[in-house]
Amino acid sequence: MDTITSVKPLIPILISLFAVPFIILSGKKPNLREACTFAAAIAKFAVVASMLPVILDGGKIEYTVARVLPDLAIKFRVDAFGMLFALVSSSLWIITSMYSVGYMRSLKEHSQTRYFCFFALSLSATVGVAFSANLLTLYLFYEMLSFATYPLVTHHQDREAKSSGRKYLLYIVGSSIGFVLPAMVICYYITGTLDFSDQGIISVGSVSPKLVLVLLLLFLFGFAKAGIMPFHSWLPAAMVAPTPVSALLHAVAVVKVGAFSVFRIITGIFGTGLLSALHLNTIICVIASFTIITASLIALSQDGLKRRLAFSTIGQLSYIVLGAALLSPKGLTGGMLHIAMHAFGKITLFFCAGAIFAATGKKYISEMAGIGKRMPITMTAFFIGSLSVIGLPPCGGFISKWYLVLGTLEADQWVMLVVLLSSSLLNAAYFLPVVYKAFFCTPEESKFEDKTEEAPRWCVIPLEITAVISIILFFYPQPFLKLAELAVRGIFGGI
Repeated sequence: MDTITSVKPLIPILISLFAVPFIILSGKKPNLREACTFAAAIAKFAVVASMLPVILDGGKIEYTVARVLPDLAIKFRVDAFGMLFALVSSSLWIITSMYSVGYMRSLKEHSQTRYFCFFALSLSATVGVAFSANLLTLYLFYEMLSFATYPLVTHHQDREAKSSGRKYLLYIVGSSIGFVLPAMVICYYITGTLDFSDQGIISVGSVSPKLVLVLLLLFLFGFAKAGIMPFHSWLPAAMVAPTPVSALLHAVAVVKVGAFSVFRIITGIFGTGLLSALHLNTIICVIASFTIITASLIALSQDGLKRRLAFSTIGQLSYIVLGAALLSPKGLTGGMLHIAMHAFGKITLFFCAGAIFAATGKKYISEMAGIGKRMPITMTAFFIGSLSVIGLPPCGGFISKWYLVLGTLEADQWVMLVVLLSSSLLNAAYFLPVVYKAFFCTPEESKFEDKTEEAPRWCVIPLEITAVISIILFFYPQPFLKLAELAVRGIFGGI
């Protein structure tokens, strides 16, 4: 199919923006305020999903908003990879909004209207990144997301929250302005364009290998939302935010925008051919592998449940980067798929952490022995989410990791295969003991009375939904697998 010109890519971005005034005006009527949030979330998902048939048929949808320079515009393009990310983020906004109602109301959190406003702005920016046709548009929405999520990170407004907020902005805004912006200017000067291309915009021999390496590292570390070490410490610090925000940050919006942006840069700016010819993908593989193993080892030592999940996320994000760096069809497919599979598994784990806190006030793993008998639904969902993140059947995480493993073999990268398998063992080492202690501790070790008492139903229903979806994705990984395969086919010229 040909490329279609339509305003549709702009509509889901505007829906979230237009919802903000209605959320503010209905602030004194919580039911109406939440109804506005749900209406916007459902409408956003519906518009995104309406474009899916065109993309699955091999087409693309474009729309130019404004032309900045003769060959540079604020422009949107919906392709297979962007559609994959937009489907994940827009669908999970609906579920996270449901969870937010239960969590924020049960804990009687302050400034809930502000919270829902910036949540809507964050999802607007996320879909803007997903549908960006060029690096300039992606950069603008990337920065919009940084500032929209700052009030969410600092929601509690205490000293710890403000300190974490400053660290958050320093890392993600400082790195994007200090690294990404100059790299973007240099790219434009060299090539005369910033439009993403399936084969990249920098041709072999047109630029010195040293300059290509410098640009690659500037982009890799400049998109600090991807959590690549050493630009990762903002992520555990952001755990001071309410749990629905942590779920948004670590499963859907912020970190996935970082990984998505790095993936776009590798495939759409540099291109697999250039990186392969200069062997620069090996450098990315080493950096990603170091992050995967180190973050997993640090996660083992964390007693705070949300901090353990945070370091787990740091490692899992680099799976996506590693998949891109393998430069093999199966590796790229696995990296793209992991955006979706990890999102559903990890958001389940964060929902469970929040439900535990809402019901018991506990946030440390050492305080949770025996909690499976009190909260059996929540901890069963935690077990399912853990299996997905580890990469074990019958959960969707197995599918993405399977493709990543095949990608290492296809690229003849045996060291990366060892990294993937070792990190999966470490994933099991920091998740499964939590589940075991929750269900199988002795009566003397148990910290809870032998009675069932779950969190409020608006906290429990969302984690049940995401846990079930994680299982469904193992048996039916569509449309995400088809979208990833279509994207990879375009990158490799239809193979």
